[in-house]
Amino acid sequence: MTAPTGPTADLAALMARVALKDRAAFEQVYRLTSAHLLGLATRILGSTARAEEVLHEAYLNVWHAAGSYHAGIATPMTWLINVVRNKSIDALRSGASERASTVPLPEEGAEALAGAAEPELEPQRLFDRSVSQLKIDACMGQLSAQQRQALALAYYHGLMHSEIATRLGAPLGTAKAWVRRGLARLKDCLTAAGLEEAL
Repeated sequence: MTAPTGPTADLAALMARVALKDRAAFEQVYRLTSAHLLGLATRILGSTARAEEVLHEAYLNVWHAAGSYHAGIATPMTWLINVVRNKSIDALRSGASERASTVPLPEEGAEALAGAAEPELEPQRLFDRSVSQLKIDACMGQLSAQQRQALALAYYHGLMHSEIATRLGAPLGTAKAWVRRGLARLKDCLTAAGLEEAL
């Protein structure tokens, strides 16, 4: 029996290298698959902006979990499509990607941003964002469960200390301490990781 050749075989070889944390292979996988996967996410979510967010999360998963891909079970593209589809459905269910309060950029600002985009640098940006997200996740993992919950309620849901206390069933002073100490610990960790701009 001859070994398979063509795009599927190429992707399978690249995925094996991504599992070994080969950055160049990751960039190639991105270049070969991102247009199709962005189209899929956009169809599911009905929004290019939301689809781009989900795609970023999906490629972060790919970088982190490429070792779980097995060529004997599915083609690389099928595996990638499932990752993106699941992420898109999760985003629809949770509503986490909703940005109801966003303000549109003035036209000149939007044009400037569009002009600044350099397609050949996008894989590098995606990789850098993925590495930064892994560091942020690691820093969040160092917080207590209560600190993580309190910070999430404060910064992602915009709740005040009294609302956080009610939601978590804790005294007001305790909720304030969770937010204050969690933020201080997160700041120290992110600074040590060289991610001060994430604060």
